[in-house]
Amino acid sequence: MPNSPATLYPALSQVQPSLTGPHPPALPMQVPAGTVLFTENTPCQGFPLVLDGEIKVSRSSGDGRSLELYRVVPGELCLVSSACLFRTQPLSAHGVTTRASTLLLIPPDVFSRWLETPAFRNEVLGLFAERMADLTVLIDAVAFQRLDQRLAAALLGRGPDLALTHQALADELGTVREIVSRLLRRFEREGWVRLSRERIHICDSAALRAMAGAPAA
Repeated sequence: MPNSPATLYPALSQVQPSLTGPHPPALPMQVPAGTVLFTENTPCQGFPLVLDGEIKVSRSSGDGRSLELYRVVPGELCLVSSACLFRTQPLSAHGVTTRASTLLLIPPDVFSRWLETPAFRNEVLGLFAERMADLTVLIDAVAFQRLDQRLAAALLGRGPDLALTHQALADELGTVREIVSRLLRRFEREGWVRLSRERIHICDSAALRAMAGAPAA
């Protein structure tokens, strides 16, 4: 069962119109994994509140590459959607559900009214600041870490056997599949991983940790 909105977002108990009133501004909707919720350069249709599941928010480049910015889980807010509604400008990223999800899509005019409630406004701004801190870490990683370091770090913490394609890793790291494949073959020659079709087996996690923590050349 999905969590209740007030449990995940306590400030919602103080807003009007209420989600628990006779005419709630939004009803929970269930969407399957892989559903595109919003796309870049389009108007924001509403503010998503995740009750169950997960949304992956990414930004695409002109050559078809994609960089994951963050993920939204229950109790968190979508930075891209809130920024779009604050500025009434098109969305700067796209969002896709990674698994079956339950969410509320709050209409833009209702979101604006809710912001007049100090408790809700403070909650949004606080979560906004947390998300900005996450993005700062991502920017540091993209700007200052070598790709081989980032790939080694991406392989860690997922267990010894990873059901991952080279393309999925490339999307996660914001690069192209050919470069990821080249680096993985190098890791395999070093004896750190063993590659098979759509699977990666970690043979030497200590070596990968050393690579992930190595200073950039």
